Amino acid sequence: MRVAIQGFGNGGYHAGRLLQQDGYRIVAVSDSKGAIYSDEGFDIERLWQVKQQSRKVSAVYCEGSVCETKDHEEISNAELLALDVDLLIPAALEGVIDCGNVERIRAGTIVEIANGPVRSDAEAALAKRNIRVVPDVLANAGGVTVSYFEWVQNRSGYPWSLERVREELKRYMTLAFDETFRIAEEQGRTLRNAAYLLALQRIADAMRAHGTQEYFQNGKD
Repeated sequence: MRVAIQGFGNGGYHAGRLLQQDGYRIVAVSDSKGAIYSDEGFDIERLWQVKQQSRKVSAVYCEGSVCETKDHEEISNAELLALDVDLLIPAALEGVIDCGNVERIRAGTIVEIANGPVRSDAEAALAKRNIRVVPDVLANAGGVTVSYFEWVQNRSGYPWSLERVREELKRYMTLAFDETFRIAEEQGRTLRNAAYLLALQRIADAMRAHGTQEYFQNGKD
């Protein structure tokens, strides 16, 4: 599976690191200064180390150990978004995929690590071409889920091990994705629309569990 990552901050780096560990090939990476591409793929850890050590993107793209160890092509962020890859991960800015460039998008699946990188009108055009978008509300849910785990631990006064945190996170995220995907497939919706529908259903269920106005009025009668 070939992956292009737009944005090489914490989100883009960790997404690339975890995907590479699972056997994905990271063929393109960018930051605000530009992008690099290699069909053979990059060593994400090496790219990250060089960038952190030099604090200069030029050391990553033009000279230094990265350029010496990997043949690569320098491209723009716009060109990265248009690469023919299996996964495109916009992990930098909001609204980078819009009506102006949506027809050039060739990735099979887009995973939103940034907040709102795909504009709604562009997403409709992508859906017509069967390009699936995993929305930020789902792809980014891990952070707030672990924050919830921290709250639970603080309330109980009992700390969890790192292994338990990871196990619980995997369980929550897998359940959320599976349920969202099921709704999308059964009702012919986008994953974003399905995620919103699922969220609203859960809010409604929680409100009913606490008791509605009708419930308490009937109870008084």
